[in-house]
Amino acid sequence: MLDLSSEDITQGSLTRALVVLATPLLVQNLVQVVQQVVDLFFLGRLSSAAVAAVGLSLPVLALCFAFVITLPFVGTQILVSQRVGGEDVSGARRAAATGLGVAVVLGVVGGLVLWVGARPLVDLLTRLQPGGANVTALATVYLSVVAVGLPAAAASDAIEAAFVGWGDSRAPLYVSVATVATNLVLDPILIFGFGPAPALGVEGAALATVAGYVVGFLLAAGLALAGRDGWIYTRATARFDTDDLRELFDVGAPIAGQGAVRQVVRVLIVTVAFAAGGTAGLAAYSIGGRVASVAFVPALGLQQAAQSVVGQNLGAAEPDRARRATYLGVAIAGGGLAVIGTVQWLFPVPVATLFAPALTDRALSLSVSYLEILAYGYPAIGVAYLFEAGFNGARRTRTSLVTTLAQFWAVRLPIAAGVGVLLGVGVVAVFWAVTISNLAAAVGLWFYYRHETGDGMLDRASERASA
Repeated sequence: MLDLSSEDITQGSLTRALVVLATPLLVQNLVQVVQQVVDLFFLGRLSSAAVAAVGLSLPVLALCFAFVITLPFVGTQILVSQRVGGEDVSGARRAAATGLGVAVVLGVVGGLVLWVGARPLVDLLTRLQPGGANVTALATVYLSVVAVGLPAAAASDAIEAAFVGWGDSRAPLYVSVATVATNLVLDPILIFGFGPAPALGVEGAALATVAGYVVGFLLAAGLALAGRDGWIYTRATARFDTDDLRELFDVGAPIAGQGAVRQVVRVLIVTVAFAAGGTAGLAAYSIGGRVASVAFVPALGLQQAAQSVVGQNLGAAEPDRARRATYLGVAIAGGGLAVIGTVQWLFPVPVATLFAPALTDRALSLSVSYLEILAYGYPAIGVAYLFEAGFNGARRTRTSLVTTLAQFWAVRLPIAAGVGVLLGVGVVAVFWAVTISNLAAAVGLWFYYRHETGDGMLDRASERASA
């Protein structure tokens, strides 16, 4: 039984609620990881410049997505979940409609900004990560085309957030599969040409991505309007409400800022890794980051599920269940990532060569070191993600933003740059900076969550949600 009602989440087994809600989200996140490498897979058979162009574009897109997609997604999910838990169905539908409207507006504005500013942004990045004139031109083309699809991507994710907030995580999975399948089918046709379709190279890869966004949005809209007798969007609730708008931005904006902080520091860390370890050090850092992005998928799915479970229980005036759901999620995520980290620590060479089989001896040696060092901090990542979910579900999203600011700007970047480059320790200091910052974030969130829940944070959040 994969369907979850509000009663299942607010009265039934918390373990079942978390696992059932998280499982489709886990698969969805894996599908999205696949989407990130689809273009690189096909463009890798075109030219190294094409691969570098897409790689150069990814930080810009991630920064753009933090505001255009993450803000309405998190705001919509949390508001909908709290109102569903409080049996305020019309309020949940109104929040979903508000989130969709905000997503469309941000998608249009963000798309225009990205389309106009593609070249200046790429020029700025090439100063940090030199790539040559050809790479710069190709990256500009890629970003300009993808910018056209941002409204569809943002709208699709806002609809998915409403589903997750309501307790349905299967619909977002279907949408993600349709999006990636479209991209996967069209990529080779548009990149290399087939029949009447010309070979468009990097531009073709971007067009395939946009087509995936559009197909995903159409499916999401169809599921929302037809599924469960059209319970998400109705004409009566499709209206502008300033209070809902203010609440959505109050909840979603800090998470958008959190994503932006992470992306900016990650770009800077790439530069630091290159300065401290040269090409081999940068290769090792890139491989470790790619492996980690796959390893953390279970924790991300569980975090999204926990936010809905916590939100619905607070809306249902069950603050103790919200607290227990958070700690249960912490135990599952921390334990699961400890197992993944152990496997990575025991078999770092096969893991590294799986992602990059043609490494030099030095690059492989550094990659092995980074994978071993990363593994020590994997449980901490799971713990931090789930404590953030506990705060986010209670509308305390600013806590997640402050934690990330401290984790990346006060711990990770100073250690990496100061010890690795200025003190001359080398790129290994950059590797340890990542793990130490993860551990610091987990410990800090744990102590702060205990303090705030002891001070009545969840009781106040429950009263506010009910009101």
